[in-house]
Amino acid sequence: MQATTFVEDWLCYNTTLGEGAYGEVKLLIHRRTEEKIACKIINHQRYKDAATNINREVTIHRMLDHENIIKYFGRRQEPLKEYIFLEYASGGELFQLIEPDIGMASHAAQTYMKQLMHGVNYLHNKGITHRDIKPENLLIGEGGVLKISDFGMATLFRYKGKERLLDKKCGTKPYLAPEVLQKPYRAQPSDLWSCGIVFVAMLTGELPWADATDRNVEFAKWRKDVYISETPWSKLGNTALSLARQILNLDPNKRLTLEQIEKHPWMKFNFDCGSSKDNVDGSVERPTKRWNSMVEAETKHNRDTPQVTLSQPIITYRPSSIDQLINDLKTTRREQVCFSQPTQYEDLMIQFTQSPITKDNFHNLSKRMTRFYVTVSYEKTLEALCSVLDTLHYSWTTDASGAVTISTVDFMKNQLIFKANLFEMDGRILLDFRLSKGCGLEFKKKFLKLKSCLCDIIDK
Repeated sequence: MQATTFVEDWLCYNTTLGEGAYGEVKLLIHRRTEEKIACKIINHQRYKDAATNINREVTIHRMLDHENIIKYFGRRQEPLKEYIFLEYASGGELFQLIEPDIGMASHAAQTYMKQLMHGVNYLHNKGITHRDIKPENLLIGEGGVLKISDFGMATLFRYKGKERLLDKKCGTKPYLAPEVLQKPYRAQPSDLWSCGIVFVAMLTGELPWADATDRNVEFAKWRKDVYISETPWSKLGNTALSLARQILNLDPNKRLTLEQIEKHPWMKFNFDCGSSKDNVDGSVERPTKRWNSMVEAETKHNRDTPQVTLSQPIITYRPSSIDQLINDLKTTRREQVCFSQPTQYEDLMIQFTQSPITKDNFHNLSKRMTRFYVTVSYEKTLEALCSVLDTLHYSWTTDASGAVTISTVDFMKNQLIFKANLFEMDGRILLDFRLSKGCGLEFKKKFLKLKSCLCDIIDK
């Protein structure tokens, strides 16, 4: 992993944190303090319709200040490019914590669901609807705190106390409420439907349907109430299924409200109450709540997963040096930014100072479960990877840096694009995969398949 000087004391790492409709997100790190922020880079020359949409996104995002919302720090505009500066979420996307076809531990899902509700409640109270809630847009910050991101499809649905119906059909198909595709719809129930799909995905590791239309067999079974023996529903305990059914009520007027979701028994159950403890007098105190037929073991699968720290972090103020960065960028000459072509050799020497990834800066990579070390050389790894991609009939291309872009379709026949990058760290090769476009759960399934095919070269 290499870094280039972005502006003054800020380094830009060439690892990509994510991609959106109008560009990609890079990591900026302060050379001395090691403060980190995310930088969304929009190329207006490449995306002609970006300006209007980006302005709307920024207008909404700059209004927000909540612990479960990614913070907006500022922007820098140039004739051909634009830079938007956001809070860096070191834990990556929520889908990275969801095991395909299994899900995650109930206590973790409950914590994330509560945090998601807090963030959505804040948005709705300000009259804002997100309209694209999905695991790919839910990031994990320090201390395991969930943060809602990407406000490219967000809009105001209430102004000065007056609510309006929405008619734009936007979002991601598997997470869209059925009414969004049919008629003018209310903002709040449609956002909560998306949260319900996220809830099912967290507990089961799969999505219930490709889209909520009568053409879809799985959704038709849900509508006709003949789904109980089908997955993902058969994986849910009674209480979790009760919550899912009420959030995913086909009638938006009968769907659970946010307040009702927070009061549901599944949301209030103590998943950490399964152990007994000894009292001072030697007697054993039994848990006040026990696992029972209503909660069961929550699924028929063993959901033991690596522990994730879920405690809330101490609330901090915006770092002054980040504000200084924004100020510097507003006043810095355009040719000083590393993404512009330098005009003089001296500029090249100053700006493009590169540093390889080492054990000391490895923590600067965002956390992903879709990477592993290999035992062979860079060239042999690339050769093995591309050979497997050919065997699986995945389309792929490479660029000058050696990054491999892989294109295929998921089981819902939707396009799925992800990228593989090779990093050298202290003499070892790290093969890193990240989602570029499509469903995060389907991406993880493809990753596990590739990992299985490459097991002979994986450093165990």
